[in-house]
Order: sequence, then C-alpha cells, then structure tokens
Amino acid sequence: MKKLWLLLFPLLLSACAQQPVTCVCESPANNTAHSGSSRPAIPAKDREAFEKLIQYFATQVKKEWGDDDYMVASKHHYVKYIDGYRTRAHIDFDKGKIWVSTVARYQPEARLKNAIIETLLMPSDPSKVDLFSDKKVVVSGKPFLLGQVVDHDGKPIEWQWRANRFAEFLLANKLTMKQLKKGHAYYVEIDMVQDHLSQREYQYAHLIREASRRYQIDEDLIYAIIKTESSFNPYAVSHAGAYGLMQVIPKTAGADVFKLVKNRNDIPTRDYLFDPANNIDTGAAYFHILKNRYLRDVANPTTKHYSMISAYNGGTGGVLSTFDSDRKQAMRELNAMSPTQVYNALTTEHPKAEARRYLQKVLYFQKEFNAGNL
Repeated sequence: MKKLWLLLFPLLLSACAQQPVTCVCESPANNTAHSGSSRPAIPAKDREAFEKLIQYFATQVKKEWGDDDYMVASKHHYVKYIDGYRTRAHIDFDKGKIWVSTVARYQPEARLKNAIIETLLMPSDPSKVDLFSDKKVVVSGKPFLLGQVVDHDGKPIEWQWRANRFAEFLLANKLTMKQLKKGHAYYVEIDMVQDHLSQREYQYAHLIREASRRYQIDEDLIYAIIKTESSFNPYAVSHAGAYGLMQVIPKTAGADVFKLVKNRNDIPTRDYLFDPANNIDTGAAYFHILKNRYLRDVANPTTKHYSMISAYNGGTGGVLSTFDSDRKQAMRELNAMSPTQVYNALTTEHPKAEARRYLQKVLYFQKEFNAGNL
C-alpha cells in the first residue's frame, strides 16, 4: 500500500521562498477548468488508484468499527487510526473537540493512553503522519497542538511527561463507554482552548505575509481561503486529492504553478504539499495565475476579485460558463455587468452549488479578518 500511496499522490510545489514571480500573462488556448485549475480533470487511472486505496482503508476500518461508525480524515477533520485500526483519534477543528476512542477488547485503557499521548504530541509536519494506514504517530519536534490544548492544570502540553500525566487523568476521570452495532467503544473527549483557531492562525501568519508580498495577493484573501478550505488544519485532505491548508490538487493547480511560476516540468509531491510553507506558497501562486493570466481580461477589480475566488474552487471555466458557453462572449457579458450583478450570478447561477456557496463563505471570512475577528 505504501507504493500505491506514493504513486497516487505526486503533489505540489518546490521553490525557494523568495523566488521571483515568473510572468504568466499569456492567455491560455483552452482553459477547461477543474477543481480550481485551468487543466483538465484528474486522469481516470489516478482517480481509480485513489478510490482503491480508500476502499482498502475503509474495509479495514469497517471490520473493526462497522459501517455506521466509519470515519475518515477530511478538510476540517483530523482522523488517524492506529493499533490495527482499532484505536483512533478524531479532531473536529470547527467545533474545537478531540475524541480518542478504541474498540479494542484487550487492554483498552493502555491503548487509549498511548493514543492520547500520540495525539497530544503529534508533529507539526503532516508529512510525518500517514492518515490512510494504521501506522503509529511518531512523536517529534514541537507538537502541532501546543497551545491549542491544555491539561487539567491549565498548562500547555509540550513534553512527554505532561502528556502522560494528562492521559492518566483523562482515563481516571473522563473515560466513557459508547455502545456500537459491532460492540462497544471506550473514549475520552478533550476540549480545545477557546481561541484554538487563533493559535493555529498564529503558526502560519508569517508564511501568509510572505506569500502575500511575493505574489501581490491580499493577506485577507489568503486567510479567508485557508479558513474556508481547512480551518487552518495542515493535515487537511479531500477525496478529490487535495492537500494541506489551501487544499491544492497536485495535477491541476499544482501543475499550473510548477509550470507557469516555478518553471518546472514535474508536479508537486504529497510531502511537498503537506509542508505549510510550500502549500501557502502554491495556493498564493495559483491566485497570481488566476489574476494575471486566466482572468486578466476582467476589467473591474471587484469583479475580478469575485471571479478569482470562484475560480479557485470551481475553475475559470466554471466562472465563464455562468455567463455563456462561449468563452469570449462570456468575458464580454461579465465585463458588461456591475460587480453586484456578477456576484449575484456567481452565487445563484454558477453550475456548481459548492462554488456558489464558496464565494459567499470566503467573502464572509475576509470581512471577519478585516474586522479583527479571524
């Protein structure tokens, strides 16, 4: 399965943090958008390989948990199985909750304790954790959750001894049993601190600032995209094959950035995209491409802003098809409208419902950021 995984996900970008932006002003000949890119849809063989991996993973999990309690990592949820898929950690970044559970019949408390410690001390580098296997989490470096969780004494958890002590407290005072169709599970629930989102934002503020300057993309837009896409979860994955904070798909948006900005002929790897610095750089670089290449003919700055956000989710082709099936005519119609009319069209008439909601969410989070609430 490891070989299959490595073949499956050659992901995004590798470039010097201060590399200048390459001109990308040439108009594309045939911009058929897919999932935030100008490139065609992900090849069928890659989709099939990904589906086979997920099917294998799902089969192993369901053997232990049953169909009703099957859970998998997603954009706003960290889910990691260990111990023959019998023990799992689940973090809901929207709710600020952590659950560590086990269906193991033999020494469940000992298994929970190990899983709690691994979760509290999980590394900041997502490439170190295989979310689609039952491999244990290797603890190293500064914990990702440092500052987002405190122990029963209100202290941040950075070291093994404190994590061990907190795990023992949870098992002694918070252990709960839940009945499942396949048996029962033991679990503990941990509340994240109230400002857990701000704690995550702080980790990446300097990277966002650097990418904003490098590609001349507003900081508030990058923040709003990350909040929408992943809630600042660097472990974010999607079934579309997107990775990391800004949910970049390697063979579409990632390939565009490599070719048009980085002057590279390959595509980003999984580990490359899971690195927060690379991920934010890639997402901001793709906005640069949208602004200066695919949507360069959009005249009004506000209209271009709306179109860029919509295109990041549903592709440039999706934006233009909202107005006309012919691309040139679509651009003429788009430029003939006021920004308000364009916004109304993209949020009510875009062919994809997800894209219609996406523009609304991102603009809301931009407003929240500028009001000091994000």
